[in-house]
Amino acid sequence: MRYAINFTPARDAPLTSAASAWLGRDAFTDERLPAPRLATMNPEEISYHTAAARRYGFHATLKAPFSLSEHETELSLMRALDSFAVRASSFHIPSLGIARIAGLFALVPVFPVPELSAFAGDVVRSFERFRAPLSDVEIARRNPGALTPAEVRNLVQWGYPYVLEAYRFHMPLTGRVPASEAQRVQNALEEVFSSLLGAPVLVNGVSVFVEREPGAPFTVLRYRLFGSPTGERQIAEPVRRGRGNADVRRGRTDASPQLIRNR
Repeated sequence: MRYAINFTPARDAPLTSAASAWLGRDAFTDERLPAPRLATMNPEEISYHTAAARRYGFHATLKAPFSLSEHETELSLMRALDSFAVRASSFHIPSLGIARIAGLFALVPVFPVPELSAFAGDVVRSFERFRAPLSDVEIARRNPGALTPAEVRNLVQWGYPYVLEAYRFHMPLTGRVPASEAQRVQNALEEVFSSLLGAPVLVNGVSVFVEREPGAPFTVLRYRLFGSPTGERQIAEPVRRGRGNADVRRGRTDASPQLIRNR
């Protein structure tokens, strides 16, 4: 079983509804959704291109998936999320754009948002005690020889290479798309998201996602609003056991490959 600390807008937010329909799954309920019918791409093609992203649900990673430390429980993780949310402050992402990075499409901030990096770093540090140490096999799977020295240090210290200074906020929408299909997928994404990309995105909550068994879909275990002790929504019962970039605009599809690696 693995957990992740993620950002996602509220389930009833227009962006969440559109992204869940595009991905074909609601991460809050694990309900499968029919692919949208578009002028630019048929449902079968959409389902094919979204298969890899569908398992993770609509999200931006804050603390990458981790196994639970033997000194902690799912219940203690939920309580820590509540405590974190009470002291967190809301902020806005002024606008999102569609970017293709290293073959994947994602929603990313059009301009740098310093609050995002600070928020993600706070999450990484605050929830580190819940992460079980990586095994040698898990470290090897990250191919440390291909990482920078700073990324290797992050992997050893925080369990993931792309945190803190190496972090880039992104919300994946596809798996890797061949260059021959990229423009068609871009057009389909613009058809789905164009009316939403100009609107600010409110970051006013944080979620724990859970993968109940290897390869299972990640679902929202708890979604917690910032600020209020009662502003929470528990999605599932806890298991009590141990364990700005000017190039990122609609129509521009080549941004830094680092943006897609924070999963």
